[in-house]
Amino acid sequence: MAKKPVRKKLKAKTAWEAPKYTAVIVLSDGTVLNGFGVGATGTHVGEICFNTAITGYQEILTDPSYAGQIITFTFPHIGNVGTNDDDLETTNSAATSGVEGAIFKADVTTPANYRSGLHLDEWLKRRNIVGISGIDTRALTSKIRDGGYINGVIAHNKRGEFDLIHLTEMAQGFAGLEGMDLAKEVSCTQRYEWDETCWDWENGFGRLENAKHHVVAFDFGIKRNILRCLATLGCKVTVVPANTTAHDVLALKPDGIFLSNGPGDPAATGEYAAPEMLKLINSDIPVFGICLGHQIMALALGAKTKKMHQGHHGANHPVKDHTTGKVEITSMNHGFAVDTETLPEGVSETHVSLFDGSNCGLALDGKRVFSVQYHPEASPGPQDSHYLFDRFIENIEQAKMAS
Repeated sequence: MAKKPVRKKLKAKTAWEAPKYTAVIVLSDGTVLNGFGVGATGTHVGEICFNTAITGYQEILTDPSYAGQIITFTFPHIGNVGTNDDDLETTNSAATSGVEGAIFKADVTTPANYRSGLHLDEWLKRRNIVGISGIDTRALTSKIRDGGYINGVIAHNKRGEFDLIHLTEMAQGFAGLEGMDLAKEVSCTQRYEWDETCWDWENGFGRLENAKHHVVAFDFGIKRNILRCLATLGCKVTVVPANTTAHDVLALKPDGIFLSNGPGDPAATGEYAAPEMLKLINSDIPVFGICLGHQIMALALGAKTKKMHQGHHGANHPVKDHTTGKVEITSMNHGFAVDTETLPEGVSETHVSLFDGSNCGLALDGKRVFSVQYHPEASPGPQDSHYLFDRFIENIEQAKMAS
């Protein structure tokens, strides 16, 4: 006789339970945003900005110019292609570039890319970057756009336990980036040589074999792809710390001088860097500056800088080159700008942002000295501005012929 099937008793379904929040953002105005922790655990404070690029999150998170900041990614899907050892921008041997945190809309998924070597979550842990997902990044971006930069705290605790009163006090107690010299924190401490060239799909990075020129590059927070662009054009590059004197630079007998990008308030870094830059400018050696280097050059020439409302952070910023009449799409990352109204006689504005009219380039009349506010090395970003490196090399070659 067949046995009757055993009927299992089904347990009554319980009410749906919301997932437990394990991370939080607390803004200086008291706003609290709950989410889910990614990457390192801990509590970091900084200035919150937003970046509108849809690619290159690894390059962004290793850009030393973001020191002291928490990055809100407006693109919702971050981490899908994982991370690798090639797409790093910091040259510092330390584990992190200085970025304090990362804010994402969607959860970080399992990477799907042949170049991926590590999940973004583990990569963030190794670099001590606190991340949070599940945030309405569009709303946070709108808040910054309308009200300007805001300071905040990002905290990740696996137990989901947070002292919101203490975190609010931390956010309100953070002085912000104005007056902060962060270049000295991300700069190298000893001089070194660079010969790695740009990445090639089949061969990866190359090496410079026969240098045509010698460039001394000030490291205010320099990015690798800037150095690669110089090496690809035949430049042996000697990288020096941010506080290097003009005397020590001239002793290296450079054909050109490069002033790099970097974080913090240019006026603070300029207290020691600008006087040395002026000496180098007066030496008649060609000079090219980018981002913070652009601002330091402006300060050396007598102009002033100012804090921006929300800054420019992204890979789609239109800039007009007054010297050619052309418009280029650029990569930007800066929260301070040169005040055009303070430019002295003999200094010309060469580039301007078509978003807000802010200054994006300068040239010293009658000299082989120029700079731009954006990132022509395109990492990440479009390559419209690579011609600026060619312009620098042309200045070097012309100076050699004239000597």
